[in-house]
Amino acid sequence: MNRRFRVLLLFLLLSTAGWAQQFPGGSQMPNGFGARPGSTTATSSGSGTGIDDSTKVIYGPTSTRFWLEEDIFNNRAKRYTVDTTMDDVHRFTYVQRNQNQYQDLGNLGTPMRPIFVQVPQQLGAQTGYYTFSPYAYQTMNVRYFDTKSPFSDMYLALGGRNQNILRFDFTQNINPRFNAGFNVQRFTSQKQFGTSGPNDPNKLLAQNWGFLGHTNYRSKDDKYTLLVHFINMNHSLDEQGGVLPGQRVNELGDTLTIRYNYDGDARLIGGGPPTAPRKGPNGREIRNDWHVYHQYVLDKGIQIFHRLDYRRQKNFYQDDTLRLNQRVLPGFPNGFYPSRANDPNLTTLGDSSRIFQDARFRLVENLFGLKGIYQRGGSAFNYRAYLRSRIYGQYTRYNTAANRFNEYETRRAETFLGGWLGYYLPDSLSRVTAEAEYQIGGGFRLQGQLESKFLTAGYTAMLVDPTLLQERYQSAIYFWRNNFKLRGYNYAFGKLNLRYRKLRIEPSIDYQLLSNYTYFDTNAVARQAEGSFSVFRTGLGYSLGVGKLLLAGQAYYTVQSRTDILRTPPVFLNARFQYEFLYAKVLYIQAGIDLHYKSAYFADAYMPLTQQFYLQNRQKVEGYLLADVYANLRVNRTRLFIKLTHANQGFLQTPGYFVAPDFLQMRRGFAFGVDWYLFD
Repeated sequence: MNRRFRVLLLFLLLSTAGWAQQFPGGSQMPNGFGARPGSTTATSSGSGTGIDDSTKVIYGPTSTRFWLEEDIFNNRAKRYTVDTTMDDVHRFTYVQRNQNQYQDLGNLGTPMRPIFVQVPQQLGAQTGYYTFSPYAYQTMNVRYFDTKSPFSDMYLALGGRNQNILRFDFTQNINPRFNAGFNVQRFTSQKQFGTSGPNDPNKLLAQNWGFLGHTNYRSKDDKYTLLVHFINMNHSLDEQGGVLPGQRVNELGDTLTIRYNYDGDARLIGGGPPTAPRKGPNGREIRNDWHVYHQYVLDKGIQIFHRLDYRRQKNFYQDDTLRLNQRVLPGFPNGFYPSRANDPNLTTLGDSSRIFQDARFRLVENLFGLKGIYQRGGSAFNYRAYLRSRIYGQYTRYNTAANRFNEYETRRAETFLGGWLGYYLPDSLSRVTAEAEYQIGGGFRLQGQLESKFLTAGYTAMLVDPTLLQERYQSAIYFWRNNFKLRGYNYAFGKLNLRYRKLRIEPSIDYQLLSNYTYFDTNAVARQAEGSFSVFRTGLGYSLGVGKLLLAGQAYYTVQSRTDILRTPPVFLNARFQYEFLYAKVLYIQAGIDLHYKSAYFADAYMPLTQQFYLQNRQKVEGYLLADVYANLRVNRTRLFIKLTHANQGFLQTPGYFVAPDFLQMRRGFAFGVDWYLFD
């Protein structure tokens, strides 16, 4: 073993010494647009034996497999192995894990929203608080394991500019048919502006604790299957409202504006003097989700199933410095929180010096039904029929003066009838599915999709309720009670999957017709647009491997018939240039550069009181090419990365750029991470 390799292993051991002190956030999302053609972690059904020809037990990726609830729900006998590739290991932020298709406020843990319009995933009214949801474990992404030995995954990312993520996952079979495990995550980030320096006691910006406990059981005859998990998230964020422009005096004595003021003051301030501390602007979300799915095979082609969800969610906002944050600042003619002079839906209370808002949402949802699969020759026919019921309530408390409070609530019950059909062609690579769901006394969902080796296409039509927040909201600042119509979505898409040797090309088309579109106007008040308008998007994904070199990326061009109520960047680009090689026969290395670009546009601003993004016409953002330089490394089953984020800051461009109104992209920083699998 040469000296360099010994130093690398020593560095790895030292870097993992602090794992017991905190825990990370999120999970890796492998095989993104930069994955090599043909890379996958899916395997056929069945489990590995973990034994070689000499009967010596060998534990590893092939002896640790998992499946998703969706596969069991749709009677797909699919098992996955844990990802041991190096692809995308360096993409440690949540925005990058989602292929840059989300907008945040520049720093880890800040509110997130999708760049492109998303079709609702479910019928029925939703709470409307969603900006912190991407930081929680997701129910349909929970992995249920079957292990031949205890399996652990320890992940650490020391991101640039004090963005730190830790994660610990563990799972083990209690017996060959019963498995249990848990995941714990922790991440923190610090303020990049609006502080008095590194010793500022209020420098912490965002912090997140997440927990997932899961278990699964299969009966000896495989007729009964049980999946259970519990999700908890506690997310807190000190709101800053954006950075204020600065000023400097040049050699001629002229006063110039510092637009990209990375060391400037925050627009929202709080805390007060040490002698009279006050709670500054702070938002928080706490959620607890219990989920149970189980099914029983009555006979060949007939199964009964039941899914139960119990969800509790609390969204909280407090600002004890309301009057201070209503002050007029240079470049901002109004205070941060809007006033009644701008909109009659605003109800600013003159005798209140603070904001307190506490919204609690509770949901019990049951899904009962019959399903099954029939096979004939090489093809298969799948069906499902179900009844779904939801009982929920949203309870909101807000202050009317410094220490006086009002409450209001919305309580409802909803019932749905649905069915699903699927046909699997003999080539095992092609299938056609169709689904219909009707909400009694409400909306509906129709969905069809074709998946084949060369083509994926589908169509969705929906009428869905507005969110509970859009229907009703009351606080010391806002008041609205809306009787909005059902929102309409017509969505058609198609994508070709073309391959020639090492070249993969995926041209795509997406078309959406949106009716009764709901949004938040320039005063952050919920509105609904009459009529319909369209959004058309063309895309191209590509991947080319030439020897050890990989060129990959994706591009979208979007046009829409209304830009006054929906803002989307016309041009969206991701690109990757990567070179892979082996060093000293044991160290695999991927070195490359990630590029990302969105054309300049009036992206939505953020209102922390309602935790919503809203329209603004004051400041364009983006319009900048972002470059990250990285190296992914793998030694046996341990993966590492080193990364220079925003490497091109100030190089042939402006000193920075805004990712959201008044919020700058993080400055250049150095990041390091390690992902360590243990199979025994």
